[in-house]
Parts: sequence; structure tokens; C-alpha cells
Amino acid sequence: MTFGEQNTEAEAHEQLDYALEQGVNFVDTAEMYSVPARAETYGATEKIIGSWFKKTGNREKIILASKICGPGPYTSHIRSTGFSKEAITEAIHGSLQRLQTDYIDLYQLHWPERPVNCFGVRDFPYQIETQWKDNFAEILETLDGFIKQGKIRHVGLSNESPWGVMRYLEESKTKNLPRMLTLQNSYSLLHRTYEAGLSEISIRENIGLLTYSPLAFGILSDKYLNNTSKDSRANLFPSFCLRYTTEQSVNAVKKYAALAQKHNLTLAQLSLAFVNQLPFVTSNIIGATKIPQLKENIESINIELSQEIIDEINAVHALMPNPAA
Repeated sequence: MTFGEQNTEAEAHEQLDYALEQGVNFVDTAEMYSVPARAETYGATEKIIGSWFKKTGNREKIILASKICGPGPYTSHIRSTGFSKEAITEAIHGSLQRLQTDYIDLYQLHWPERPVNCFGVRDFPYQIETQWKDNFAEILETLDGFIKQGKIRHVGLSNESPWGVMRYLEESKTKNLPRMLTLQNSYSLLHRTYEAGLSEISIRENIGLLTYSPLAFGILSDKYLNNTSKDSRANLFPSFCLRYTTEQSVNAVKKYAALAQKHNLTLAQLSLAFVNQLPFVTSNIIGATKIPQLKENIESINIELSQEIIDEINAVHALMPNPAA
């Protein structure tokens, strides 16, 4: 999602080349990227990935995922029609064109249409919604049409709640419609609320978590604590990182950093390795703006945390649970 904003096309292609060489075969994007979402850069990330496919011929080596944006002021420059058939049709055709491909392996709903606490708002003010109408079946029917056309192969969710996930699974089962296979939600050492209900759904219903923000927008890395990167997302776009930069979150980061140093690991390695070992995780979605960061992130797959380290992580979590929730 940094391609086209923090990263040039050349830098993005370099990252994609390196990741593929290291065995990475899953690339996740969205129509609204790059971030922050604005009309001038709408679809920029998909275009850059598409130009890489055209240049390298590597499309068949990649499991490609993209998303249709949900409604709201943040994406009003894209459309305001939610997940109507017309909106999904427009979004899929646009993504296919920008990505220069005939199909998308995993197509996801970026966030729910209905008002729901999906971005870490404390004490979310739930209220009776008079405008939203239950349309789970209609959405799946529309997606089913694109699966039958071969334009998308599988479907998934993002930023969804336990109720929403189970409703989609219920509609799929009772009406013989496509089944949501994955759930892309945030998860990190600072934000483990997924464990409260969604982790059981992941395991029992076989709908794996695609973890995003495992480094809490870079806060769970040494570059933030040492203030060595003025062009980090936290510094460039502070509004995205508010929940990760509170006093409680920073204090927790310091404790995890000390734990990492004690065991001769970087904070990023500790943070990513912990996510990699979770039984409900299918893929850990990393993001980097520089090759050294990407290298460090990818190498975390070779680190296995001992039970001692996991116990120490959980001890910090017990003292300072979910400061970024």
C-alpha cells in the first residue's frame, strides 16, 4: 500500500523482485491504495503491481489478492454505493485492468458496509442502524457470478467482526454460495483482540487470519524507538498511528524491545516471529518501504520463539493488555 506514495515504481519493482526470490508468493493490495487514500493516487499500487507483471511475466508465480473499498468519507472519492452489484462490478473490472491480469486469486471486502468497530475505536458507540439492510446473500451471489466468469477465484473478508464472519459462513452454507476463506484483520503485540472470539472461528471454521499491521505501522521496530526514520508512516501520517503511539502503547513497546534485546533479536523479528507461530494465522502480511526492512521482515520466518520467550511476551501482555485496541 506504500507503492505510489512512499515508494516509486522502480523501488516497488525492486521489492517485488527480492520478495519473490526469497520465496514470497502472496501479494496483497486494494483498489484504494496507495495510502493515505486520495483521488490523486487511487489505484496507484495496483498499477505498479500490474506493470511489474507485464515487465517480468511473473503473474503465474503470485497468489494475488485485492479488495473493494467499503463506504465512508475516507473513500467518498471512489464511490458511495457500498457493495452493490454495480459497485462490485466496477471495482473488479477496474482492479483487473490496473493489475493487467485476467483474474484475481483472492478478492476481499475491505471493511463492512454496516457501522461496526473495525478500526480499534475504544467504547464504540453502537446504535440501531436504520439505513443498512442485510445483504450478505446478495453480496455472495454477485461474487459468485464473477467466480463463475473466472475473474476472481476465491473470496475473503477484512476488518470483520465475529458476527459478520459467521453470517457470511451461514449464507454460504445454507444457500450454496461461495465461502469466505480468509479474514484480513489487524493483529500485533499491541493489538491482540482477535483472540477474544475470532481466533476460535478461524480454527473451527477453517477461515485463516491474514494478519495486517503486525508491526503496528512500524511502531514495533527499532527505527521508531530510536527515532531514526523521519520518513516512517508514523511520522508522515500520524493520524494512521494514533492508537499505536499512545503512552500505554509506547510503554508496552519499550518492554517488548527490552525482551527482544535480552534474547538477541530485533524488535521487528520478535514481533513478526510471534505472529508467525500463531495457530490461526494463514499469512503474515508485511510491508516495507526499504529493502533492508523487507529483508529483516522476511528473515523472521526462520526464527522460532522458545516457550520461554512466548511466556515472557504473555507476561508483558498480562500487565499491559491490548494498549492499541
